[in-house]
Amino acid sequence: MSMIHPTADVSPQAKIGKDTRIWHQAQVREGAKIGENGIIGKNAYIDHDVSIGSNVKIQNNVSIYFGVTIEDGVFVGPHVCFTNDHLPRAINPDGTLKSGGTSTGGDWAVEKTLVKYGASIGANSTVRGGITIGRFALIGAGSVVTTDVADHELVYGNPARPHGFVCKCGRKLVPQDTVLICSACNWQLPRGSPE
Repeated sequence: MSMIHPTADVSPQAKIGKDTRIWHQAQVREGAKIGENGIIGKNAYIDHDVSIGSNVKIQNNVSIYFGVTIEDGVFVGPHVCFTNDHLPRAINPDGTLKSGGTSTGGDWAVEKTLVKYGASIGANSTVRGGITIGRFALIGAGSVVTTDVADHELVYGNPARPHGFVCKCGRKLVPQDTVLICSACNWQLPRGSPE
């Protein structure tokens, strides 16, 4: 059975998987889908129609807006913010309030974001809409991610830039002959061809 804290606001139209825990003051909107065995931390915001896989950890104060898909096994650190609009304005040129965006129309276009299996996003990072973060990629804390991130790629900074590759266990891979190798578990990744 899932656990939903009494202070959490979870829409009856959201789908919550078995054994997922949703903590204090989190909000999960209509149409959101969250897989099994996940953790949604205190004060997290999951927008309408967001898709989150199984075995995902969403830490405290994370904002995940419409247009984001998070696959299984992803870690999202505290205070991470996903954006979804490259041209954000509250109003139209005529001064009227913009209506909700959709992927096919409305007053603004939703930029879709995909976070692939096993990726990790460090605390206080901002992820610009419309990008893909690859499998087992690692985003350093405080980064501003503005471009796609390859599988196993380590990026950090503002804007986030590549700083090598990481193992499935999270440690930085070391170049050795034709492969990149993990000094802790000996896992190998062929150079130039991510998993």
